[in-house]
Amino acid sequence: MNGLLILIPVALLLGGVGLAAFIWSLRSGQYEDLEGAAWRILQDDDKPKP
Repeated sequence: MNGLLILIPVALLLGGVGLAAFIWSLRSGQYEDLEGAAWRILQDDDKPKP
């Protein structure tokens, strides 16, 4: 029973940290261009070095 007194607040704290990180990533524009990376990997940008 004493373990629950420690584990429940720790779980709530870690959940809050995860939620804060997710909200931060939304506000910083992390998910704005979901298709851009998929198209960039298909482009052939390799230029021979002189």
